[in-house]
Amino acid sequence: MWSEILVGYGIFILEILTLFVVIAAITAFIISARRHRANEQGELVITDLSAHLQDTVKQLRDFQLSEEELKQQEKAEKKAEKQKHKALKDKLKKGEVLDETKPCLYVLDFKGDLNASQSTALRAEISAIVSVAKPQDEVLLRLESAGGIVYGYGLAASQLARLKQKGIKLTVSVDKVAASGGYMMACVADKIIAAPFAVIGSIGVVAQVPNIHRLLKKHDVDVDVMTAGEFKRTVTMLGENTEKGKQKFQQELEETHQLFKQFVSQYRPKLNIDHVATGEHWFGSQALELGLVDEISTGDDILLEAMKDKSVIGIAYKVKKPLLQKLGRQVEESADALIQRYMHKNTQDFMR
Repeated sequence: MWSEILVGYGIFILEILTLFVVIAAITAFIISARRHRANEQGELVITDLSAHLQDTVKQLRDFQLSEEELKQQEKAEKKAEKQKHKALKDKLKKGEVLDETKPCLYVLDFKGDLNASQSTALRAEISAIVSVAKPQDEVLLRLESAGGIVYGYGLAASQLARLKQKGIKLTVSVDKVAASGGYMMACVADKIIAAPFAVIGSIGVVAQVPNIHRLLKKHDVDVDVMTAGEFKRTVTMLGENTEKGKQKFQQELEETHQLFKQFVSQYRPKLNIDHVATGEHWFGSQALELGLVDEISTGDDILLEAMKDKSVIGIAYKVKKPLLQKLGRQVEESADALIQRYMHKNTQDFMR
């Protein structure tokens, strides 16, 4: 008797929990769908990197001072700040023009996936910069990408070209990798700076299309591929690939590679393009010898040097995403990471 009551109670609890989960899932989906449009519009997140570094340096410096030395240091800083404000007020009273604004170094980050999905944010960031940048201002792009889809990285490179069209100096820093589509972006810069062991180059095109036609045929499974236009579909995963279709597909790859070479040559005319456009990649120090990069250094060193006489400002365009989109994005990034890891193991950083 007691066992029957417990079983019945357990079933009742499971039904309640199931109903609750279903209602919660439906509610979350509705809220996500309603907020989707509102969340499409992001916002610029602006960070004063100069102030951040100064605070870090101050913390380290203060840690090494005695209590008495720290008091003296704080007094000296307050005195200097008062004198600065007093001088500023005196100039304003006299009607003098204040022209003490430092040139700005705008810092952007681009971590590329196969689809170059960060291009949307890059477009917003660059649009903001070209609207306010002065002639003496510059842009630093900290780039990390092993390449991906042609049109995605073509668009990202075109966004960077907008800076050049406005006469804004662009430096690209590569600490880890700028290969294939990543190098397509990097070559637009006035200067490319790479870490000694950063992976550079891979100016080539590759496509891998698995075909299971013979397996399907073995199990008496027919796949009909119907097209209008001789080369509407050159190679497929399920249908039978003809020799003519394969040749056309190879021709398209060669044409894309040629366009890639022309693009790189446009921005780096001194580069021996036929020598480096073999699909190979090189480490930073080797890339310097080949002319693929201009200097060996790291992004951190560039920032430290710039902070001596420039205001260093970080710019990032952020879009708030609903929970379901965040989960989907995490799954996609995990899949991309696995694919990228596989490509690196086979030393084939590619664009497709």
